[in-house]
Amino acid sequence: MTIMRPLPVLLLVLFVFPVRAADMPLGLVKEKPATGRYVETDRGFMVAYTRTIPGTDIEFSMEPIPGGTFKLGSPASEANRQDDEGPPVEVTVEPFWMGRYEVTWSEYKYFMGLYSVFKKFESQKLRLVNDETKVDAVTAPTELYDPSFTFELGEDPRQPAVTMTQFAAKQYTKWLSAITGNQYRLPGEAEWEYACRAGTTTAYHFGDDASEFGEYGWFYDNADEAPRKVGQKKPNPWGLFDMHGNVWEWCLDEYFEAGYARLKGKEQTGNSTVAWPTKEFPRVLRGGSWDDDAEGCRSAAKLASHDVDWKAQDPNLPLSPWWFTDDPARGVGFRLLRPLNELSKKAMAKYWDADVEAVNFGVQMRLEEGRGALGIVDENLPTAIQTLNDAK
Repeated sequence: MTIMRPLPVLLLVLFVFPVRAADMPLGLVKEKPATGRYVETDRGFMVAYTRTIPGTDIEFSMEPIPGGTFKLGSPASEANRQDDEGPPVEVTVEPFWMGRYEVTWSEYKYFMGLYSVFKKFESQKLRLVNDETKVDAVTAPTELYDPSFTFELGEDPRQPAVTMTQFAAKQYTKWLSAITGNQYRLPGEAEWEYACRAGTTTAYHFGDDASEFGEYGWFYDNADEAPRKVGQKKPNPWGLFDMHGNVWEWCLDEYFEAGYARLKGKEQTGNSTVAWPTKEFPRVLRGGSWDDDAEGCRSAAKLASHDVDWKAQDPNLPLSPWWFTDDPARGVGFRLLRPLNELSKKAMAKYWDADVEAVNFGVQMRLEEGRGALGIVDENLPTAIQTLNDAK
């Protein structure tokens, strides 16, 4: 006679509730999820995740985006098409995670607070930046010259952060990468459009009928002349909110009036399409804003930045590397991308740091005059900040 003994509690738990492997990176699981969106890869299943910024209770959420091939740009037959949206080019994109929402004031204001933190570290000779640690340093945005301009249309924690330069947005992604241990950056123009389209080929991710826009985003007709809290409208098919309207979103690329003529006839991947900037401006923004008509918020529509016009009221010389002072800057923000396949820290420098002499000169001048703040960013930074606050 065989006596059946009860399974140990631990084994019973393992059978009923599969345990996530300890060595799996954030956002990857070994077993196919029973519910929710996921992307299958050779390293496991990419899933959506929500992460708390270390040292805070501030959260941000990321959605998995599958790899695939699509046509970058719009066809000549698309209504309201502009010359800089073509010629269409076939691009193959690797899987990545994309911010579910645009970066909000709750997230960005914490980053802004690093200015005073780095100044205190400097005065107390703590965590000093030297030749060896400079590779891990970030410049925090200086305090706003005129907060009433930036915040006139609202500063609710759930509103998208606005008026930052592309350089400031890139430094934010470097800071977040260092303190979380995951690699974040701005999207390239092709990656942004691929994520926005979410497998569609129409003018908007919801179709060609602009009369449906109000269900999916904030634009001139429904936004009451201000950015609105993120996530209030319907998402696109890949779970991304406000890809059309609300605020323009920074991409990595230099802007060209000739569009994608430089890419025609070549096999392209997401990274190979990036037009790495060779001058301070113009650079590419995507998605349209609360101040644009529907046609300006199409999947292929873009805006070219103009630092001189957008900093016309900045009294500083050189002009701020971190902030804009004039519209349309109150319709300019950004969204995070996290690649599945990470690059080396050395390779990431072009995604994170000053990329042309004009930007680098402005940063260095501010630092030398004591008007800028530079600090080391790593996983120990949140603890160092807490220690600094406790010592008050």
